[in-house]
Amino acid sequence: MKSRLIVIIFLLSVLFSLNAQSTPQISGLNEMQFIYRTAPDSLNAYFRDSFGFNLDYRNFTFGMKFIAELPKYSVNQDELIDELWPYLLSAGWKELYVKYEQDSFSILAGNMSETFGSGMNFRAWEDIEFDEDNRLTGFSLKYDNKIKLKSLYGAIPSTNDHSILEDPMLDLAYGLDALYPVLDLLSLGGTAMAMRTSADDGRYNQRDIFGGRLLFNLDPVEVNAEYSGSKLYKRENGLPAQNGSAIYSTANVNLYPFTIGAAYKRYDQFSYRLQDLPMANYHNEPLEDLNPGLSEEGLQGMLTWSAADNLSFNLDYAEAWNLEQTKHMNDLYAAVDYTIGSSFIGAEFSHLEKQNEENDTWQKELTPALHIAFPFVGRTLSLKAQHKYLAKEKLETVDGVYGPVITDHWEPRLQADIAFGKLALSASAQSNWEDMGAVMDSQYWTNFEAKYSAFTHTDLTLFVGREAGGKVCRNGICRYVAPFQGIKFEVATRF
Repeated sequence: MKSRLIVIIFLLSVLFSLNAQSTPQISGLNEMQFIYRTAPDSLNAYFRDSFGFNLDYRNFTFGMKFIAELPKYSVNQDELIDELWPYLLSAGWKELYVKYEQDSFSILAGNMSETFGSGMNFRAWEDIEFDEDNRLTGFSLKYDNKIKLKSLYGAIPSTNDHSILEDPMLDLAYGLDALYPVLDLLSLGGTAMAMRTSADDGRYNQRDIFGGRLLFNLDPVEVNAEYSGSKLYKRENGLPAQNGSAIYSTANVNLYPFTIGAAYKRYDQFSYRLQDLPMANYHNEPLEDLNPGLSEEGLQGMLTWSAADNLSFNLDYAEAWNLEQTKHMNDLYAAVDYTIGSSFIGAEFSHLEKQNEENDTWQKELTPALHIAFPFVGRTLSLKAQHKYLAKEKLETVDGVYGPVITDHWEPRLQADIAFGKLALSASAQSNWEDMGAVMDSQYWTNFEAKYSAFTHTDLTLFVGREAGGKVCRNGICRYVAPFQGIKFEVATRF
């Protein structure tokens, strides 16, 4: 902590002494959140505050953030806590970076986010939705001109449990990415990455990744294609080396009023932490909830029709399967949007179905939805209703008989939004119906949210009520969000 403060004081002293006539620019954001959760298996009170700022002076940018979690509230179902322990409380300066930029060249040291290509080979980022920090702490160089170069060398805390060690173990990542326009319509790029990941026995394995990509753009056609190969070696317990590969490509043709698109993916033993695999389907749904890069292939087709200035149609269909052809998935999305004056009406339909022949399971989700917006008491009232249907089949023992059992239910949801100047209001209700005749006997989750812009730089948000929780998927990773009942109060101040 002391060493960080010394570095900060030194940098500020140097910056202010360089040129007294230059004016530093300071900007920042403070986000405070208080949560009171009324659940018997959980702590009631949670508090988090994040105060970060950036200082720009000539070619330098300096940033840092203070984060207090007393304790941290996690949305993940498997991370709920019912007792307070010392390791759950933390407060301190947890983010720090310095950047120097001159013309096309830049250097950064500290916490960093970065993506190579589509993210298939490498991505370090903060996942706000899943509350995970996958950023690196290290050093990076960039050159952004006709040729674009990125290089980095950094570390990230290991996800393996090495509690016997006094200090937390770090994983390493280092690599180079380049992109060059060989022609006006064609750019070629390449990536070379290496990752050293701590294994269960405390030693480090190594993964090398080499990839190439092309970007082709000749109106009205645009094509992106990326291929990578990987090798995992120096594995624990003398396991043999493992080779992997990945292909992801997209193509789009703009023939107004139609836009036609397609995507293809194929992943074979290509799954690791610092990546963001494209799923090639509308809902970003993986074939399996865990490790989608191990064995997955799929195709996607997209069509958009702008029938008129105020009328459009969208259609998206995708199929996926594992390389052994024992798991299958299809994903359909269709929508129509129509605007007339200050009113809007939209209808959409989603269909998601999965089948696993290895364990004789099957599941299906059907979600019709309607969205309308229209003038109401001088404002715009927005209403959205959806009626999701879920069905699952799996092998179970019922009344002493082992066999396939199908369960299903409906999840209707209604939401209303309206704004009165600086005040925005939202209310929603959701239920779970075992059958259509159990409307009055079913459980309901209702909530209300108010957001008020108190000043030009400060927003206040109050949430009261219940949320159902459930499965949420993003870019090939699915988590089960915990249900919530209680109050959330947030204050965000920009400066």
